[in-house]
Formats: sequence, structure tokens, C-alpha cells
Amino acid sequence: MDDEIEFLRPHIAFLQERGYEVTPATNGSDALELIKRQIFDAVLLDEMMPGMDGLTTLAEIKGIMPGLPVIMITKNEEESLMEEAIGSQIDDYLTKPVNPSQILMALKKKTEGRKLSQERLSRDYVKDFSQINLAVLEGLNWREWIELHLRLSQWEKDLDRHPDAGLKQSLEGQRESCNAEFAKYIEKEYHRWVADIDAPLLSTDIAKMFVLPYLKQGRKVIFTVMDCMRLDQWMALEGLLGDIFNLKRDFYYAILPSATPYARNALFAGMFPLDIELEYPDLWQKGEEDESSSNRFERQLLDGLIASQGINLKPEAKYIKILDPEEGLRVEKRIDSYINIPLVSIVVNFVDMLAHSRSSSEVIKEIVPDEAAYRSVVRTWFEYSPLFGILKALAKQENTVVIMTSDHGSIRVQRGSKVISDKEASTNLRYKYGRNLKCDLKHALYIKEPAEYKLPQRGINTNYIIAKEGYYFIYPTNYNKYLSFFKNSFQHGGISLEEMILPVYTLTGK
Repeated sequence: MDDEIEFLRPHIAFLQERGYEVTPATNGSDALELIKRQIFDAVLLDEMMPGMDGLTTLAEIKGIMPGLPVIMITKNEEESLMEEAIGSQIDDYLTKPVNPSQILMALKKKTEGRKLSQERLSRDYVKDFSQINLAVLEGLNWREWIELHLRLSQWEKDLDRHPDAGLKQSLEGQRESCNAEFAKYIEKEYHRWVADIDAPLLSTDIAKMFVLPYLKQGRKVIFTVMDCMRLDQWMALEGLLGDIFNLKRDFYYAILPSATPYARNALFAGMFPLDIELEYPDLWQKGEEDESSSNRFERQLLDGLIASQGINLKPEAKYIKILDPEEGLRVEKRIDSYINIPLVSIVVNFVDMLAHSRSSSEVIKEIVPDEAAYRSVVRTWFEYSPLFGILKALAKQENTVVIMTSDHGSIRVQRGSKVISDKEASTNLRYKYGRNLKCDLKHALYIKEPAEYKLPQRGINTNYIIAKEGYYFIYPTNYNKYLSFFKNSFQHGGISLEEMILPVYTLTGK
């Protein structure tokens, strides 16, 4: 679309030689009539035309065909014009004089970009697939397992943009194989980690390593824990967080069982569950089935850790638990009142509540059928949540540091494993404790001596079993019913990359 179309005949011939069908128009009105009658893949639009100018024509085009790519071509390099064009939904921008190759590249980007991107993605994944398999066969240390989990999660995120590339099933199979090897690795190494032998950062280290040093410097800290949020879901939020914060990302391993009563308490206390049991004996009286009971000491656990390091906070730390949207809105409205508090701890339960609700709601199962949908829902929720509003306000505070992490992740379980126990055993799907526990040991880590894993004893002869990979425990009674009911649900407490390897973000305002 150009009022000097005759001067562009060489450009048109160049495009036609490369398979493009080109329809010329010398003014905006004629072009709009063509667009109403025919389907086009892209528009090359001259900005300076007599009568209806380029920006006016652009607005009319978008009113008729909102998704039609428009590439504006102009002699004018004024920044204000470029900003107006971008604000008017321009798809690309070229400045005259343009050569045919420039136009060809702009068109390829708009008409074939997805196809080319998908081809490159498929080619790169096939190459990386082999490299990942070889690395796992050769054996990985804890640092390399973090790198592998990050690579797999990045591939999952990339494939969200190309779901028709035919790679999803291959990637799911590769993750399953990696989790099988990871479970063997954890079974071999984990008891050494809790004895502080060649250990990575664990749940017990996070507050000590990422929160307390800033408090000692006199910085204000917002310590935010997202219950049950996995690495791939965090990665879906990084763009939003990166718009307002400088991001630094580290990693740690959640302790076992990778469930709220154990991992989150360890996160706040800086202690293993066995040590917490000795220090706070009331914590374990009712058992972790009553989550409001087992997590009611989080404030005291963190206060105890701060006091043990000789840190005296004035005013005292504030502890907030966001269980519903109303509470989130209340906190957002009151955020200014928290700015001068040296430490504010916030626990957000949305992701965990979504996982639990999905098990019993057919509607939510349809909305969140798999991991890709889970990532999308979590990102959409976060973008419009009070929590994001809170973070935007905190990003403007010069002396404030935000530490964000999860207590554990989750995994979509696929295979049931029959378990036999006495009637007092716990009912969790990914881990159990009790007496006389029996299951297929290929599917679980069996812990005969809880103290060796720094787990609560819970009476005489108590054992633990912790599910590996994508297994979940089902009792023989009504086995098939519960096997079907819980299959493909998101659960936590076991041994998998998704549940155990988690990011810690240090956020400072830009």
C-alpha cells in the first residue's frame, strides 16, 4: 500500500520470485476494500500517503482484521511517530529507503516466524534430548541435577508456545526417565545430606542464607513463600517479576517428605523435623493431617531462628498467611503500614489450594488438564492477584529486599502402588508413616530408622515410606476406585525433580 507504487515494481518482482503473491494498492480506501473482500497474510503500509494517511489506515485495518500483521514503512524517523505507531498495534517498522531483502525478512518474520521457530525448536530439542540422556547415564551430582531440571523445565516452557510440534510426549517420557534415575540418586545420597556430608542447600538453609544476612545489614526483608509452587511455574512468572525487579535466582532441595508440615516448617525454623520435634514437642501432637495444627508454629519457628542468631528486631516481625482473595486484598491495601517493619513473612496458598481443588472438581480438571495448563493458570492468577500488587509497591522501596521461594513442588501422579499398614498409619498419597508399612520397595524409599533422616519418631517402631517418581500409595480397600480417582492429580511429599528442586529469588527494585 503506497501512493508511489510504480517505484516499487522491483520490490514486488523480488517477492514474487520467492513465492509471494503481491496485491498493490495506491491509497488507504482501496486497500480497505481489498481487505474486506480477500484474506491477506500481511500488509506493507506506507506511512505518508495523501488522503487517508498510514496511521489512520492502520486503525481501520485493525478494526476490520485485528490479527492481520501490518508492517509500516516511512521516511519519518521521529520518535513520537514510532511510539504512536507502536501504540496503534503496528507489528513491525521499516525506515525508507528499504531494500527488497529487508522487506523479505520482515515478511518472513510475520508470516513464517512460527514455522521457522518451531523447526529450530524441534532440531535443538532432538540434539539436547541425546545430550540429556547421555548425561544421566554417566551419572550426575546434585549441581548437575539442578541444571538438568532447569533444562527440562525450559523445554517445557518453550513447547508451550509450540504445542503442535509433536515433542510433548517425547519430553514427558524423558522427564519420567530422569525422575527414575533421580529417585535412585536421592535414595543413595539423601541420608548423607542430612548428616551435612557433601550437601546442597536444603530447606533448613534458606532463611539462614537468604533472609538473616539482610536483616543483619539493616535492610528490610519481605520473605514470601509460595506453597506448592514448582520451578516451571516460577519460570512462567519471571517475565512479570523482571519488569519491576532485578532478579537473582538460586536453587535448593526441599527436605523429605517434600510436604508442607515438614518442608515448610524446616524452611522457617532452619531445623530438621526431628530437631523441631525436640524443640517444639506440641507441634507434632495432632499429626500433619491437621495442616492448620501442624503449621501453626511458623511464626514462633522463624522468631526462634532470628533470636538464635542474636538479631533483635524492632518492631517485631510480621507474619501473614494469604488463604483467600479477601485476605490478599486486605494486605495489599495495608502494605504501606508494613514498609517500616524489618521483616514481613508472607505465605501464599493459592497454588496448593488449586492442586487440592483439582482432585475433586471436574471443572478445574478440565481447566487444568496438564502441566502446561497449570503454568498458564498460575501465571494468569499471579498477574491479576493482590500479591502482584503488593510486589509492585515493594519494588519502589529502596532499602527493601524481597526473598521469594516455595516450600515444595508437586508432580502429576500416574501409577498407583499398593500399600499395607495398620489402621493408624497416615493417609497421604505420596508418603506415609506408621507401623508395619509394606509396599513395593521399587516404588518407594523405605525409612526404618527415622532419626537417620532427621524425621520425627512419632512413637515406637514408626517407619516412613516416601513415593518415588510418579507413584502414589493406595490401600487395598476399594483399590481400583481410588486408583482411578487420584490418577493424574497433582500431589506432593515424594521424591521427584518437580517436588524437590526449587528456586530462591532475591528481588531488588530497579
